[in-house]
Amino acid sequence: MPFAHFKVPADTLDPDDKRKIVERTTDLYAEIYGERARATTVVLVDEVADGGWGVGGHVLTAALLNGDA
Repeated sequence: MPFAHFKVPADTLDPDDKRKIVERTTDLYAEIYGERARATTVVLVDEVADGGWGVGGHVLTAALLNGDA
């Protein structure tokens, strides 16, 4: 069963954006593994609270990611 897990900053995607991620990821797996994979592809879009992650030892916030910090 193909599985994709996306972690995104909370409140940065609307329901349509999430739908696009799920649909396009499923399409990609079906393209690679064949249509048989479509029915069993799992896509998880996980929203991470602002400041709940970091890169290179630095805590990331929505303001920093958006260039507002």
